[in-house]
Amino acid sequence: MKKRNVLMLALLMTTASCSPHQPHPLQSKQAASGDWTLPYGEWNFSFITPYELPAEALHARVIDTDGYLYTFNTLDTTSPDSESVDKWTDVTFGGSVVFNKVKKPPQYIVFCWDSYIDQQTYETSVVFGPDTWLRMKTPATHTWYGDTVWYDSMVFGLSPGGKVKIWFSDVAGRPSLPVKPLKLTTRSGKDLTLCKDYVVPGGSFTFLPETQAFIKGKTYPYGNWD
Repeated sequence: MKKRNVLMLALLMTTASCSPHQPHPLQSKQAASGDWTLPYGEWNFSFITPYELPAEALHARVIDTDGYLYTFNTLDTTSPDSESVDKWTDVTFGGSVVFNKVKKPPQYIVFCWDSYIDQQTYETSVVFGPDTWLRMKTPATHTWYGDTVWYDSMVFGLSPGGKVKIWFSDVAGRPSLPVKPLKLTTRSGKDLTLCKDYVVPGGSFTFLPETQAFIKGKTYPYGNWD
């Protein structure tokens, strides 16, 4: 991790405020004010895309509530959601998670992703606050076969135009819980900062035949992904 990248992440954390008394330089006052240890040990995150609108998350960095920086050069596969055809389904799940795991709730995440439909690389940065952390520490009011249900799986939906939505997955077909961050910003092109290092010169975007057939004749980008 280069020092300039750490500083860049700190500057983007608009809610962060440092003082000599805080143990970690990337820990906000809100994060330092409480114990955000998770009862289930660690949480995970994953990425999904709408039906036949492929995209791929390439790189991610997370700063947790203790101020520690996690760098993910290898991410779990971005999964297509076959139920999200012209809008996001109410029930969202990512694929199997092996790599995308963090011990404490997120203060901040930045990730780079390619939209094959847009032929574009995007950089999305998200700042989270106490409402999200508390939800991750608080069990659901329902159980699953008698077991406690925790909101420990955060799903990021990547859709055309660089639009990103976030949910916590639930169980038993229950609707996912929308996550409302303090700030979410997506940039591309000349505005890229961290993710400019992940742009492939000349592009590496290819359409699968079934994707080409599916989007043929549709207004682009099709669907409502707000």
